[in-house]
Amino acid sequence: TLLNEILINIDCDVLLADGGTRTTAINGSWIALSLAIKKLIKNKLLFRNPIRYGLSAISCGMIGNSILLDLDYKEDSNADADANFVFANNGGVVEVQCTGEQNYIVHEKFIEMYKLAREATKEIYKLQIESIEQTN
Repeated sequence: TLLNEILINIDCDVLLADGGTRTTAINGSWIALSLAIKKLIKNKLLFRNPIRYGLSAISCGMIGNSILLDLDYKEDSNADADANFVFANNGGVVEVQCTGEQNYIVHEKFIEMYKLAREATKEIYKLQIESIEQTN
């Protein structure tokens, strides 16, 4: 393995949030891991990046007939369904956690949630890369 005996432990605490803490922690942890690897390479403790792909995550929910991203606490409490989506930047699905809260989710609405979340995570990934590149 590329990391050999190196252990990277990431503990992510979301200090202030009004929903979406799980997905925020995933996004922040991926940035932290990338920065740690960047530092190990800079200090010549690693010679190449072992990270195979990026990760980004978003929460998504359905209230009535509307699909919303990044629900706040009030929206989440009233959602008919909610989901967390985690995607790899190569298009792969890492995780989908979806629950019908007040009602079940019809297939068409799930596909709409999936597509909206997928597009949003592409934008989040761009922001993640920008923040990593700006850090020395």
